[in-house]
Amino acid sequence: MPRDVFMKFIQLIQVVESASPLQALEPIEKSLLRIIALANLNKERLSVKDLMDHSGLASPATTHKHIHAMVEKDWIELAPTEDARRKQIQLTSSALKHFDNVGRAAIKATAR
Repeated sequence: MPRDVFMKFIQLIQVVESASPLQALEPIEKSLLRIIALANLNKERLSVKDLMDHSGLASPATTHKHIHAMVEKDWIELAPTEDARRKQIQLTSSALKHFDNVGRAAIKATAR
């Protein structure tokens, strides 16, 4: 059943997340990470200001606070742009490795 595959996937995600060397994210940080990851997947540039303006998850100040928490937790990094006032958000190699592990969990869940 499709629901069983989804439930197995959730279970595998929990295992992957508990084994991750990265610090756990707060719920708002997980939502921000999804936005960042989708921009990365679509090869879209995403600046801190873009994320603060368009996330719709919290106020710009709260979003900014969580962006910096995610940098400290090694999920994202802020790269300089041609405009010194703007920073580009990028996934760290640790975050990309985490997504590779999650992808393997998805493949494993659907293989059964």
